[in-house]
Amino acid sequence: MPLPTLIECDAIPDDRREIPSPEVALHHPHLQQVANKIPPVDPDAPILLLLGRDILQAHKVREQINGPHNTPYAQRLDLGWVIVGDACLGTVHKPFRVNVTKTHVLHNGRTSFLSSCPNTLLVKESSTSHPNCTSTFPSQQSIDKLGSTVFNRTKHDEKPALSRDDQMFLNIMEKEVYQDEENSWVAPLPFRSPRQPLPSNREQAMKRLLSLKRTLDKKPEMKSQYIDFMQKMLDNDHAELAPPLEENKEHWYLPSFGVYHPQKPDELRIVFDSSAEYEGVSLNKVLLSGPDLNNTLIGVLMRFRKEPVAFTADVQQMFYCFVVKEEHRDYLRFLWYKNNDPSKSVCDYRMKVHVFGNSPSPAVAIYCMRRAAEEGEKEHGFDAKQFIVRHFYVDDGLASSPTQKEAVDILTEAQKMLAESNLKLHKIASNCPEVMEAFPAEERAKDLKDLDLRLDYLPLQRSLGVLWDLETDSFTFQVQSEDRPFTRRGVLATVNSLYDPSGFVAPITMQGKALFRGLAAVQTDWDEPLPSEKQEEWNKWKESLKNLKKLQIPRCYVPFSHSFAQRRELCIFCDASTMAIAAVAYLRAVDSEGQCHVGFIMGKSKLAPKPAHTVPRLELCAAVLSVELYELVRDEMDIEMDAVRFYTDSKIVLGYIHNSTRRFHTYVANRVIRIHQSTHPEQWHYISSKDNPADNATRPIPASDLPSTNWFHGPEFLTQPNVEPSQSDTFELVEPDSDAEIQPDVKALATNTSEPQLKSHRFERFSDWMKLCRTIASLIRVAGSFKKTSAQTNCRRWKCYGTGCSVSELSRAKQVIIATVQHEVFKEEYKCIKTQHALPRHSCLKRLNPLIDENGLLRIGGRLAPADLTREEKHPVIIPHGHHIATLMVRYYHEKVAHQGRHITEGAIRAAGLWITGSKRLVSSILYKCVICRKLRGALQVQKMSDLPADRLSQMPPFTNVGLDVFGPWMVVTRRTRGGCAENKRWAVLFTCMSTRAVHIEVIESMSTSSFINALRRFFAVRGPAKLLRSDRGTNFVGASKELGIHYNDASLTNYLQDKGCSWEFNPPHSSHMGGSWERLIGIARRILDAILLHYAANPKDKCINSTCR
Repeated sequence: MPLPTLIECDAIPDDRREIPSPEVALHHPHLQQVANKIPPVDPDAPILLLLGRDILQAHKVREQINGPHNTPYAQRLDLGWVIVGDACLGTVHKPFRVNVTKTHVLHNGRTSFLSSCPNTLLVKESSTSHPNCTSTFPSQQSIDKLGSTVFNRTKHDEKPALSRDDQMFLNIMEKEVYQDEENSWVAPLPFRSPRQPLPSNREQAMKRLLSLKRTLDKKPEMKSQYIDFMQKMLDNDHAELAPPLEENKEHWYLPSFGVYHPQKPDELRIVFDSSAEYEGVSLNKVLLSGPDLNNTLIGVLMRFRKEPVAFTADVQQMFYCFVVKEEHRDYLRFLWYKNNDPSKSVCDYRMKVHVFGNSPSPAVAIYCMRRAAEEGEKEHGFDAKQFIVRHFYVDDGLASSPTQKEAVDILTEAQKMLAESNLKLHKIASNCPEVMEAFPAEERAKDLKDLDLRLDYLPLQRSLGVLWDLETDSFTFQVQSEDRPFTRRGVLATVNSLYDPSGFVAPITMQGKALFRGLAAVQTDWDEPLPSEKQEEWNKWKESLKNLKKLQIPRCYVPFSHSFAQRRELCIFCDASTMAIAAVAYLRAVDSEGQCHVGFIMGKSKLAPKPAHTVPRLELCAAVLSVELYELVRDEMDIEMDAVRFYTDSKIVLGYIHNSTRRFHTYVANRVIRIHQSTHPEQWHYISSKDNPADNATRPIPASDLPSTNWFHGPEFLTQPNVEPSQSDTFELVEPDSDAEIQPDVKALATNTSEPQLKSHRFERFSDWMKLCRTIASLIRVAGSFKKTSAQTNCRRWKCYGTGCSVSELSRAKQVIIATVQHEVFKEEYKCIKTQHALPRHSCLKRLNPLIDENGLLRIGGRLAPADLTREEKHPVIIPHGHHIATLMVRYYHEKVAHQGRHITEGAIRAAGLWITGSKRLVSSILYKCVICRKLRGALQVQKMSDLPADRLSQMPPFTNVGLDVFGPWMVVTRRTRGGCAENKRWAVLFTCMSTRAVHIEVIESMSTSSFINALRRFFAVRGPAKLLRSDRGTNFVGASKELGIHYNDASLTNYLQDKGCSWEFNPPHSSHMGGSWERLIGIARRILDAILLHYAANPKDKCINSTCR
């Protein structure tokens, strides 16, 4: 193959992660046939040559294999098979740069950066520098294109990305994880940077150990299990005696406690409390928890159901299989007894492995186990690696294979792969006895070790919380019969105890959630019994759960390997009601004989929100739920589908999805966009409500009736050979003109009208008199500018210059406004005056003797013509009271006189030379509606007083019910000194009888609790013990109440108060009005005391105060 002129470069822009491998081909079913034709990548082989597109023979495609949409495709070139597309299996590594090298070659074969070749085809290009190279000649075109791709979208934009802490965690793992001489994986504790230093918390750990010992002494069985577990950790070299600490070396002690698994009540596990804080810091606070590297639980279960032969396995003590770096072990110190004997002294131990309780332990364990799988892939195969990487949820592995041999090979190779890193894969279980017989009995599940796999009945296995029946290869349910109380807490616990991640019994769980929401609406505490009238319905649903034991859902989707299917289709149905929305997915597979098999994949239901949405909106939400279900199946199931179809019984929703012209309200538009992001309108079809299986999860169904519905197998037409919907199905909008979700089509129509003159109805657009006057003045100025003989008007056609209108222009505008209104309202009066006829008998101007001035304005006549007054005072302008300008004028002059009353407002109007007909009524109505006047002159509202307390009205001896409060202080002279007088403050406590209003006053020396208690004792000694004390929440009162034992269990004081039958009630905070009975008396007493003390010196003596109060 001839090569053109070669261009040398110091660093070739290459990325080995973009090179396809056989594993990439095996990952995609349509490329598995070329997996053996693609050589494995040699990590040590150097890349010395890049072949460009100018070598046409090297890039000529001889054969091509295409796959589904957005998946890689394979091409056979003369140099071999290549894969075009995403070559990363985990979709984690993406090309972080685009390398474009542009070189111009002259005719003589020499390169030049200064001139271009005349036969070179220039194309649009964008280049970025290689991270190891520096560009000597920056590209001007790259500078011009800076930022041109910042808004580009990719299919991974909506997926959650790693945080900076997560990336830091992975960087630490990649740099510091290694295998020791025993092949165990050693990982550090991923500390934050920067972080808070850890103090020495040995004292806290010692207190926790003593507390633990007291607990274990009370539970001998737990104590024995605790000691045994600790002994196993020491025997297995998971923990060791800690060496003496170096001076000033940072360390941390972990308290521990024991926990029991709900499904394993006889097995105790020791957990270290890494979240225990000391001086505001804990070990978990300074550690990076790491990203969630775990597979999704529902994804593992989906892949577990793909093939006929299923198997499960478990990694023994997964966290303890990974060693902690030597320099980090002092952060995992703990206190325990010497020689594991609680009767001996306490010693320092430390963990050598990652422990339960550390927040990064799950991420560390998963990372290291996958690292072990990556290292062992070359020797043990891709399938074993995929089993560990793709089919594990923490330490539980669930997978399936087409044949028994493949299952045994995967488990065997996975065991060897993990054993090389000192990880043990055990607790093997399978629906096929031949698979379990291939392994020793001690490596099988605990309850399968001693069984004859051929004859004995195989017990149920719990796989990720789901019960798996090995005999029938099906999932089933075991509902706990625990009798919980009929309270909110008991109902919620019962509903949540039904564990169903795949939604097999979604119609039943939906009904339980709906019952709980109805019961939770009752305003009761969590442990308070719910209303008895609701209990019958609740008991009926709870009893129906016993029927779930009879359910058996096939584990495998179809009874043969999906890889042998001629066609695979994903069918998703959705429905909604006022109670809930639901979606359910089925796999439809056609075998080699043309028979159709349907398998239940997953169901999902959600309660409809409160307040209720409209049914079309709920149906649209159900369609969105079906799209989310499709995305989950697409990403997790690992089965390439030949077709994906969606079904709904709502033609309104189908109209929304298929519409492309009409506009919707935001709620509908957002959800239609969400549907279009992952689906096409051609994939959506109609199904009748009676055939829609999702309808079962939107309404209550008894558990006994669920197997007889189409929930588990879908509608009957899925089993028929030809179910392809017509491609010509079109769904129009249903009654778009009456649909509230569709925005009406707004048509803008322009109408031209011509009016010969200005009409006063336009004045109604204004709410302010002066704004109207200024607007008319501006129009007059503009109109004057169109006249050829006009003077200077500061206007040029419609453009006005200047700061505002002059006084004369405003006056002219007012005349135009009034004249326009008068000519419209008093049209008949104008005619009569001009023709010198009498005014009509019904005219409101008849008694005003009107006249017309030189400006054409109607004015009041009268006999004041010879008077020495202005024309406005003698002949005011007449304004009709029913016109809008009359209202504007009244408002204007009312505001001008600062919102005074009717007479002043009318006076201002008269003084302005205006006469409004019927002004009294008009001014009164406007002032009545004036908001500011109503605020200023509105009557104050009086709060209705409540009934008096019972102790104010009862007939009892004086001082049986007492109200009390403290008032003062007064400055008194307590003693004479050589330099003068020593002064102190004195207060008085007023005791008043609640029924007789009798008053008793005691002096106290301070506002302390003890001073008040002494005054209270003196009061009891003189007046006798009271039955009830009332006061506000003064600190001395609350303190006295506590010291007297009203709230604390002091035996002597409590007995004394109980014998006296006395109680103390405090008014609520900020409720001074509730103490009015004594607050009023305090005011009277204080005025009397202040008047009496005036007879003494400026500073009365202490004795004076005491004698005066008594």
